[in-house]
Amino acid sequence: MIQQRTTSGLIHYFLYLGSLGFGGPVALIGYMQRDLVEQRGWFTKEEYLKGLALSQLAPGPLAAQLAICLGYTHGRVWGATAVGVAFIAPSFLMTVALGALYLAYGGLSWMQAAFYGVGAAVIGIIVRSAWKLGTMTMAGDRLLWGIFAVMALVTAWTESEIGVLFVLCGVFVLLVQAPPRRLLGLVGSHKALWSAPWPALLLTGLGATATFGVLLDILWFFTKAGAFVFGSGLAIVPFLYGGVVQEHHWLNDKQFLDAVAVAMITPGPVVITVAFIGYLVAGMGGAIAAGIGVFLPVYLFVVIPYPWFDKWSANSQVRAFVKGVTAAAAGAIAGACFVLGKRAIFDWPTAALAVAALALLWRFKVPEPILIVGAGLIGFAIFWLRGAA
Repeated sequence: MIQQRTTSGLIHYFLYLGSLGFGGPVALIGYMQRDLVEQRGWFTKEEYLKGLALSQLAPGPLAAQLAICLGYTHGRVWGATAVGVAFIAPSFLMTVALGALYLAYGGLSWMQAAFYGVGAAVIGIIVRSAWKLGTMTMAGDRLLWGIFAVMALVTAWTESEIGVLFVLCGVFVLLVQAPPRRLLGLVGSHKALWSAPWPALLLTGLGATATFGVLLDILWFFTKAGAFVFGSGLAIVPFLYGGVVQEHHWLNDKQFLDAVAVAMITPGPVVITVAFIGYLVAGMGGAIAAGIGVFLPVYLFVVIPYPWFDKWSANSQVRAFVKGVTAAAAGAIAGACFVLGKRAIFDWPTAALAVAALALLWRFKVPEPILIVGAGLIGFAIFWLRGAA
């Protein structure tokens, strides 16, 4: 018996996904499609694809945007707020806890051992998610499959997601599937505190206790990251490296790589690693400032334009544009599988783990958290046998 969609049910689901949803943005949007559209029927395919299209058009982390879109579809601003908090809070708290352990023990070699196995298994999970998203989005439309292929190649080749291409793909499909003459007809028919001391426990990171001015620097930098970086969560990594390591010198190269590793082995949105970075720089205050900075623009980019987007979604030109954008998104996600695979699969054990994870997921439908835990333990075992852990 299929349960009806309720606010408490959605909050419970996104608390679960934020706590155990491993695999990064591609896997997370795949879980939402499988759980909320195919299995529970809480959202229609059209509602899901509409949210995915808007998430791709706006800057910020893809999975968090899609979750907030679905929350808005259910309960407008309050729904978006409740779902956003439920999805982000668990991974935020886990990341802050890892930051505290990092500061206490001076490094995370055990984390690298776990990531050795987890990263490979994640590739198997996201390949299956990308395939399911592609088959649902394109169906038998050759034009959309063509866009999918081009965007997959571009993403794999450039190793980045180029935001303007999503818009161009939408415009291209609009021009092909919705005659410009109709569009023109439609248009014609509708015209001293800065340095004040703060509690040391809340503001102490790797260096000295941070000032309120440093907190504002963290808040502003991560707000820019959330507002101007397009693409999935990993697309934000180059921007963060430029600001965190090269511009502000908050972390060195090794500490930054550890922060990226935290993003990959914790559940929830990949961008939650900003909380880890903020914690290392300025303790709990820094983690909160970084989290608010990167997720607040994402929230606003959904709840402000969504009513307009929803109002015009039935228009044939808008529908054609959205189809082009979603095909481009599916292609970019497929390309991201290749990019991530190059980084996570680099020897025979990692290749075997990725293939085994894909086979277990596809053939036996083994739950993803079990795969992640098993792959992490295998990573520990391999590091122990090599004497590296």
